[in-house]
Amino acid sequence: MGERIILITGAASGIGASAARKLAQSGDCFLLHTRANLDGLTRVAEQVRSKGATVEILLKDLAEPGAGRYLIETCSERFGGLDILVANAGYADKAPIGEAGTEKFEQAQNAISRSFFEMAETALPLLEASTEGRVIAVGAFGPHVWRTDLPAFPATAAAKASLEATARAFALTLAPSGATVNVVAPGFIEKDPGTRSAMTPEGVAALFARIPMGRRGTAEEVAAVIGFLASSEASYVTGQVIHVNGGLI
Repeated sequence: MGERIILITGAASGIGASAARKLAQSGDCFLLHTRANLDGLTRVAEQVRSKGATVEILLKDLAEPGAGRYLIETCSERFGGLDILVANAGYADKAPIGEAGTEKFEQAQNAISRSFFEMAETALPLLEASTEGRVIAVGAFGPHVWRTDLPAFPATAAAKASLEATARAFALTLAPSGATVNVVAPGFIEKDPGTRSAMTPEGVAALFARIPMGRRGTAEEVAAVIGFLASSEASYVTGQVIHVNGGLI
């Protein structure tokens, strides 16, 4: 299948970059987004173009009011519609309650939850008009896993929980058209090679001990689930949260 119009946010590295490479087919049109990592996004764009796709890139801070709407409108203006939206942009804030403050809470809500709500509202007519509309939002384990031996990520978890609720409501709205909306919730995922990690080797070993499969996942493993949900084979899967976390509970 080719000639799809695909928008991926947070596509410069990690899960977003892997999703772009996974989905890319000859004839597709991609709008790839990042907040600031132009070098990374340029590399991913070239990898996607090498598969025969048309690619444009866009830098935008999704925490800005109207940024989500701007991305959808830009995609429609440049390519004439939208078939697949992968809402991946986000970040993990470990600050606990008592230290995070309302500023970090609002920042997470704006960048993750509000931007997705804006994208959903703006993309609604485009996805209803698509022959095979697909929305995949990248959530997190944070809203589901509460353990004293793991950080709680309260600001991020709250924003991701809101994103899940919006996705499920969006799934109900789009269901009559045949378009689907789902959430992929990754666990602990390996960073890209060369990316700085704040964890010590001892911290990594302790983390692995908490994951039933004994390792972190890869961005490619998450992208494989995104690829399935974006395909025609997933036409009867909607409103779901699918965990990719090695059994973390």
